Amino acid sequence: MRRSRITAAPRPRSAPWSTSSTATRRGRAPSCAAPPRRRPGRCRLTRSPRSRAKIVAGLAGGLAGGPWDAVYLSLHGALLADGVASADAALLTAVRAAIGDTPLGVSFDLHAKLDPAVVGLVDIACGYKTHAHIDMYQTGAKTLRLLVAVAEGAIEPGGAIEKTGAVLPSFNMRTAEGPMAEVVALAAKLEAERGLLDVSAFGGFAYGDVAHGGASVLAWADGDAGQARRTAREVAAAVAARRARFDVSLPSAAEGIAVARAAAPGLVAVLDQGDNTLSGGVGDTPGLFRAMIEARPEGPAVFAFFHDPGIVEAAHRAGAGGVLDVALGGRKTAIWGPPVETRAAVVRLTDGRFVNHGPMETNIVVELGRTAVLDVDGIEVVVTERCRAPNDPAYFELHGIDLAATRLLCVKGKNHFRAAFEAHCAALIEVDAPGPACLDLGQLPFRHAPGLA
Repeated sequence: MRRSRITAAPRPRSAPWSTSSTATRRGRAPSCAAPPRRRPGRCRLTRSPRSRAKIVAGLAGGLAGGPWDAVYLSLHGALLADGVASADAALLTAVRAAIGDTPLGVSFDLHAKLDPAVVGLVDIACGYKTHAHIDMYQTGAKTLRLLVAVAEGAIEPGGAIEKTGAVLPSFNMRTAEGPMAEVVALAAKLEAERGLLDVSAFGGFAYGDVAHGGASVLAWADGDAGQARRTAREVAAAVAARRARFDVSLPSAAEGIAVARAAAPGLVAVLDQGDNTLSGGVGDTPGLFRAMIEARPEGPAVFAFFHDPGIVEAAHRAGAGGVLDVALGGRKTAIWGPPVETRAAVVRLTDGRFVNHGPMETNIVVELGRTAVLDVDGIEVVVTERCRAPNDPAYFELHGIDLAATRLLCVKGKNHFRAAFEAHCAALIEVDAPGPACLDLGQLPFRHAPGLA
């Protein structure tokens, strides 16, 4: 393949879903009223049509300037857009229309919810094999290696996608242990034994309500789509056989705090997976913070975080040492509980910019917008202008928080938090607080997802 120039297609900064691509050129006491029990409603993606058109036009328009030797896309695989039954397939269809029969390779997140139509739109695709996702670089490198082989005519991939029919909660989908670890190990074993190009198991994204949702398996064999199909079915059967093991129960926020207080000395982290922003959380539910306030924890305690640009603005106006009357959480909706109304002192202010230490998304620049650290009854509370999960040690360094000296750390997060912090915690406790990424999928008003609609 001739020496090629590398370019990147446009990537809008504020889009609710996005892609990356590479082409080779050819005071007051807190109010802690218990939240009412309500059934969550649907979330309308009001910005999607405009953003979708911008993304598709920018990506397809840039690629139309070929010819190219090959095109690589890094996609999550769980795009959602109003009025589009399969947003990933629609995006890939637009890309395919722009590049013709140019070889197209794609890498997907382990939580991709693959439409079977995708296999007919790409020449090769691979998925992450880890959760937390610490193999992003390796997956991209493998996809690119296989894509180059396609472009050079060294391989002719035949692929198959097999759906399991099961929408799985992502909480118990870690690949270090448990049912997903066993499935990923089986996929790797069969890939090696049968000489396949790639076998990837996808847990799916449970909080995206689409007809092709749920877990799936994607397999590729060189010149043998039948072998790929048989392997995909075998691994999909392994997922189905473990279906019940993906369902687990968790303590409530109050119960989790009680367990944390009784834990061995050292840093204890309590994770609110129900408002994990990487699972559709909004950074605004007050349940875990309310339980934290009511428990009156002893020793240094930190809560991360609330997404509230208004409070950040007020804190920056007041300056360090200023005192504010604030309502924390429940700003966007009271479905998951009313705000915690309290008085807070401004401790620190930041510009919200840091560089990840890793091991997940190492060296990626993160911009939270402006942020503030507030003191509420001795608890340091991080409030941000942008809604981003606190999954990296640099997040806390930015805010002047010494985790080595912290006893209780309550975080809106889930499995990705473990990648950087599990080894440093005396205990890590996950709780099921009310929120849009709730553990019990039966609480959500599905209309399309298999087995839940």
